[in-house]
Amino acid sequence: MLETHAAQGGFNMIEVMVSLTVLAILIALGAPSFGEWLQNQQVRAATEAIVNGMQVARGEAIKRNLAVQFTLDLPSGWTVCEATKQPCDGTLLANPVRVQDVIQSRSGSEGTRNAQATTPDGALEVTFSPLGSVLTTNTDGSAPLTQVDVANTQGNCIAAGGPMRCLRVVVTGGGSIRMCDPTPGIVAPDTRACP
Repeated sequence: MLETHAAQGGFNMIEVMVSLTVLAILIALGAPSFGEWLQNQQVRAATEAIVNGMQVARGEAIKRNLAVQFTLDLPSGWTVCEATKQPCDGTLLANPVRVQDVIQSRSGSEGTRNAQATTPDGALEVTFSPLGSVLTTNTDGSAPLTQVDVANTQGNCIAAGGPMRCLRVVVTGGGSIRMCDPTPGIVAPDTRACP
């Protein structure tokens, strides 16, 4: 007696090659936008880190009932410490006597190596009072930081005709800290618009 076997189903070589070709075309079409999306995410992460650092400084000033200073460490790192006559930057970590003054810090290389922060007026410090407002001068007599622009090192901002999205952090005299989009087409009442 002859045994009959059921025909086995599956893909033949032509079907596999067609499927792989279609997949390769879809990946090739999506790769540039995915790369741009990753770059924009690094800018957003760096901006959010700066906002969070400023919020930590403001919160600690209120909690400790003393002045607390936020110092931007370019390209996108920062340090938060008690406001004293000593500088609030990475040099504090080398001096064991002053380490207790450092509340929190962030290295600029923590996942955002392509993001670069700049300040239009060159100020790098902002000191929050025990009531949470911004002091008119820092402990070293300099003007407080009021704006930080974060851009990508890989391309120009949309405002400059490039494909990358840039963000801005704005600090008001009352201690309000806000992240916004400086793109010229974004205006109030859009909540993303910069003041």
